[in-house]
Amino acid sequence: MKKKLLLSLTAVLLFLMPNANFGQTINLGTAADFSLFSTNGSVSNTGISQLTGNVGSNNGSSTGFGNVNGVMHDQDGASAQCAADLLIAYNQLNAAIPTYFPAPLMGNGTTLTPGIYAISGASTLNLGLTLDAQGDPNAKFIFQIAGTFSANAESKIHLINGALACNVFWKVEGMVSLAPGTFMKGTIIANNAAISITTRDTIEGRALSTAGAITVDGALVYTPTGCGSPYLTGPTAPDLKSTACFALFSADGPVSNTGITTINGSVGTNVGLTTGFDPLLVSGNIHPIPDVVTAQCAADLLTVYNYLNVLPEDIELLYPAQFGRNLVLTPHTYIMKAAAVFTDSLYLNAQGNPDAVFVIKINGALTTSTYAKVLLINGAQAKNVYWKIEGAVSINNYSVFCGTIIANNGALGAINTGVVLNGRALTTSGALTSAAITTIMPAVCVATAVTTLQVVNTAVTIAPNPLSSNTTIVINNDSKEFNYNLKIYNVLGKEIMNTSLTKRTTLLDTKELTTGIYFYKVMNNDTVIQSGKLISKQ
Repeated sequence: MKKKLLLSLTAVLLFLMPNANFGQTINLGTAADFSLFSTNGSVSNTGISQLTGNVGSNNGSSTGFGNVNGVMHDQDGASAQCAADLLIAYNQLNAAIPTYFPAPLMGNGTTLTPGIYAISGASTLNLGLTLDAQGDPNAKFIFQIAGTFSANAESKIHLINGALACNVFWKVEGMVSLAPGTFMKGTIIANNAAISITTRDTIEGRALSTAGAITVDGALVYTPTGCGSPYLTGPTAPDLKSTACFALFSADGPVSNTGITTINGSVGTNVGLTTGFDPLLVSGNIHPIPDVVTAQCAADLLTVYNYLNVLPEDIELLYPAQFGRNLVLTPHTYIMKAAAVFTDSLYLNAQGNPDAVFVIKINGALTTSTYAKVLLINGAQAKNVYWKIEGAVSINNYSVFCGTIIANNGALGAINTGVVLNGRALTTSGALTSAAITTIMPAVCVATAVTTLQVVNTAVTIAPNPLSSNTTIVINNDSKEFNYNLKIYNVLGKEIMNTSLTKRTTLLDTKELTTGIYFYKVMNNDTVIQSGKLISKQ
C-alpha cells in the first residue's frame, strides 16, 4: 500500500512539474521573416549595419539603411500581414503562464533551464546569461518583462546543450535599450515601446515592436535558423558545360597577360589572340588562336549567360555603390540595378549547406577596391557562386574574389596585380587582361573541353610529345581517304608550319622547332578536328 501511494504521489508531482517544452508554440507567422519591424513607428539606421531578414514598418518609414540581406517593406501588403502576425505572437507570449520569477537583474554568470520567466517590473541584463536546453533542441525560453529592458555594455546570452535562438522570446512592456557590444539571442517583442540597438550589438533573432520606433547604429542582426525556418539552397546552378574548363576566356576579344600569372585551368578566346601566358604556369591548355574548343566554349558561355539573365531574383540590393562593406549574404539570387562598387569584404554564408548556390546579378559594371575580399563561410564553396555582370569588370590589386564571373558585352579590363581569383573570369564580348594574378578553378574540368576532340570518329595521336628531331602523327580514322592539314603555331600565335597529312601515319621532321612550347591544329576541310600543345626539347 505504501509503495502504491508513493508511486501515485510521484506521478502527481511529475504531472504538476512544468514540462521542458511548456507546450508553448509561438507562431510568428510572416513576422519570422523580419529582422526589424514596427507595426506603428519608424525604423531607422545610422552607421554600417549588417541585417539578414526583411526590414519595414506598417505605419512609418525605413530610412538610412544600406544594402540589406532581405526585402524592405513599408506600408504594403507584407507589412500589414506582419503587423497582424506580430499581434498574434505577442498575445501568445502574454498569455503564457509563468513558471519562474527571477530577480530583475539577470546575468552575472547565471544559467537558466527551459521555462517561462516573469519579471514584475524593469529588468537589466549584465555580463553573461547562459540558457541551457539540457539536450532538448525544442526547449523554449520565454521572458515576460513587465517594464523596460536594458542590457549593459558587453552583455552576452550564451546558448548551450541544444538551445536555439529561434526558441528564445523576450516580451517586453516598455522600451528596449541595448548598450554597445551586447550579444542577444532570441526574438524581442516590445509592446507599445521603442527599441534601441547600438554600435557593435549583435542579435541572433529579431527586434519587433507593436508600436514604437526602432533605431539601429552599426549593428549585426540576423534571423535565426532552425525551428522550421526554410533550409536555404539558393537557385539551381547553371550547367557550365565546356566553360567549366576555362579559367580565363573571352568569346570575342583578345586575352592577354603581363607579369607572372599562375592559372589552374585553360585560357583562350574565340575571336583574337591569347598572349603573354607562360605555358609552364598554366595547368590547362592555352588556346593562342580560336579553334573548335573555343568555339564550343563561346556557344556554351552564351547559354550560361542566358540562363542567369532570366533567373528570377529574390532580393534587390538597393545601394550598388555601397556594395561589400562587410555585407553578409545567404543563398539567394540577388540583383543590383546599377553599376556596383565593391569595397572591403563580402561574406557569403551557406548556413551549413555546402551545396547552397549564390547568384549575384549586376545591371552595370563592377569595380572593386584594393584588398577587396569575398569570404566564404559556413560551408559556402566557390564552385557554387555566380556573378552575372552587364558591363566591364575591374578587380583591383590584391583582392580575393570567389566564384564564376560572367561579364556580358564588357571587358574584364583589369584583373590586377596580386589578385587571387578562386573561380573563373569569362566574358561574352570584350578584352580580358590580367597582371600577375593567381586563378584557381573551383571544380575539376569535365571531359567536354579536353584538347583531343573527336569528329566523325577521327582522333589524332602525336608521339613522342615532348618531341626532338621528329614525331609521328597517326590519324585514327576508318576512312580510306585522308585530306588533313597540320598547322603549328608559336606562343605568339604565328603560324610556323603547315603540313599536309595524306596517309594514316606521317613522320614529321621537327628539327626546326627550337626548344619551347608550341600549339597545333589538325584541319579537315577547313574544320578544326583537334588542337593541343607541343613541347620541343632540341
